[in-house]
Amino acid sequence: MTTSTQPLLTLLRRIERGLDAIIQPVVFAGMAALIGVITLQIVSRVLFTAVGWTEEVARFLLVWITFLAGTLAFQRGRHIAVTFAVDALPVRLRQIARLAALLIVLAFLITLIVIGYRYMQVQSFQKSASLRLSMTYVYAVMPICAAIMAWYALVDIIELLLGDETTHAQEEPL
Repeated sequence: MTTSTQPLLTLLRRIERGLDAIIQPVVFAGMAALIGVITLQIVSRVLFTAVGWTEEVARFLLVWITFLAGTLAFQRGRHIAVTFAVDALPVRLRQIARLAALLIVLAFLITLIVIGYRYMQVQSFQKSASLRLSMTYVYAVMPICAAIMAWYALVDIIELLLGDETTHAQEEPL
């Protein structure tokens, strides 16, 4: 890595940390809200008449939390991976394999952005049963999170091509 590429990598990492700083509290708040909604659902069913919207809110929160937490896991390199074959390769071949994997992931995420956006548009007329909320808001999580993960993959590709050996998974422990 040359000193001329250092400012670029610093900027990219700063943007990643900024995204992380936004997503982490949103996931935490979503989890807290999910616990609250499910508790309300249980208490209302046992003691009173069931509150109708709690199941729907819990489902939507779970979908959003899953995708957003998945982006955090992706950024930290925490998704399940079988690496014994790649780890056995010489350094140069390991870098090529990692680059190939990142390019495949990036292509998949771009496809997911396009398909997710189209699906979001197709379902835009549909309203949720209890809340009468446009399903566009529920399905929007797919292209949004795919775009964030694509950004993370792009940053990893740039780091790999510029020869920066440090990765986010090594830099930032959970």
